[in-house]
Amino acid sequence: MRSPAVYGNWKMNLDFVEAVHLTQELGVLLRRTPLEHVEVGVAPPFVDLRSVSSVIEADRLGLVLCAQHVNEYEAGAHTGEVSLAMLERLGVGAVLVGHSERRRLYGMDDALVARTLARVAGAGLRAILCVGEDLAVREAGGEAAFVAEQLRAAIAGLAEGARARVTVAYEPLWAIGTGVVAEPAQVAAQNESIRSTLAGLGFDAPVLYGGSVTAENATDLARDGALDGFLVGGASLRAEAFHAICRALDDCYASTR
Repeated sequence: MRSPAVYGNWKMNLDFVEAVHLTQELGVLLRRTPLEHVEVGVAPPFVDLRSVSSVIEADRLGLVLCAQHVNEYEAGAHTGEVSLAMLERLGVGAVLVGHSERRRLYGMDDALVARTLARVAGAGLRAILCVGEDLAVREAGGEAAFVAEQLRAAIAGLAEGARARVTVAYEPLWAIGTGVVAEPAQVAAQNESIRSTLAGLGFDAPVLYGGSVTAENATDLARDGALDGFLVGGASLRAEAFHAICRALDDCYASTR
């Protein structure tokens, strides 16, 4: 059985003071009600990484520090970008790759996603590969084929030794930050399609879901959607709400063991 995980993507929110406060709050909740089965990670903005890393180290929190993005190059004339070596020095253990907002707003195409994925996983970090369709694709019934092509484009050329470090996060664009949540049956169908595509590539990976996840819907999504966890957006900015999602997943996995 795969180890379930919940990662919080803070996006472009919280300055370093707010980030420290949120991390400390989450630490208190995790000590008060420890999680037995779930790995928890947070992905702060770049400017907050050092501050959050310091809190994790000082308070000995069992949190995985994640980055929201990384440049494919090691160094050079890439103004505004951050390298993998910079992230590693800060204790980053996982990186989001190909988030829909990077694809849609900043021109990150499938080829760049593949190169970045290979860079992250090849360096020994956890790579959280984000895939998902928009509403037009969903309404046309093309979601399975669309996501399958994203997966093939990203993974087909990945070195064998790097494959074990990839996690897939399915995030339908029509459910990100909209309050609209994919039904468990929709998630389960896409999950099955994702696993089938991965199997065809000789590949196996945990599959997470992201898109308006709350403590109230987390259990149904995890159980009926046959998921390995969540990539959480807005709810991860509130310690109690994020911890409640982690607890719901922990309880769900505890009941199956």
